Amino acid sequence: MQLLSVNLAAPHAADYTDSAGRVTGIDKRPVPHPVLVTAPGPKGTGGSGLAGDTIGDPRHHGGDDQAVYAFAREDLDAWAAELGRELPNGVFGENLTTSGFDVNSALVGERWRVGDAEDGPLLEVSCGRIPCRTFAGWLGERGWIRRFTQRAAPGAYLRVVEPGEVRAGDRVTVVSRPEHEVTVAFWFRAVTTEPELLGRMLAAGDALPEESRERALRRGA
Repeated sequence: MQLLSVNLAAPHAADYTDSAGRVTGIDKRPVPHPVLVTAPGPKGTGGSGLAGDTIGDPRHHGGDDQAVYAFAREDLDAWAAELGRELPNGVFGENLTTSGFDVNSALVGERWRVGDAEDGPLLEVSCGRIPCRTFAGWLGERGWIRRFTQRAAPGAYLRVVEPGEVRAGDRVTVVSRPEHEVTVAFWFRAVTTEPELLGRMLAAGDALPEESRERALRRGA
């Protein structure tokens, strides 16, 4: 896996977002320089894990479990072909546009080393991305939330286990994979279209975001 680009927000006002001030950071664009990645803190108090990035609605986005968002160029290309439009790196709001790896098959709790171990961060897969009103408004595609949900290829949110710098061209190495079945795609299906999978999602243990674990436990009860 390789980083094709590291993308930071170009904040702008929009009437399709519910954030304070009606400002969104979903429009992310590649930057040519290294970017420091750190754990931002809990949701609601911490924003993006990337220095210089913007989270428009910290109540629902950002924080430690959603510190970094990765989306594969291969998935962008598939959507571009279906939609009949160009989709540049960062347009889905992803911080890291990757190549050479199916991020949706990554396991919750899987760890990635970006770049050199000396200065590159260690990231841990936490969950997938749930499409929201802002995403739909930004793309401007009819029925976008339903279409994105049906594809069940949401891209991966990552925690920052060890801080460091990332840059376009960095190699990404999977350094550990847990022994369970809960991929990003499995997690997404469980919390959206297939709630019967919620109980099995608990196999990911403490690597699950707290909200997901509590939801699965309520389903089991």
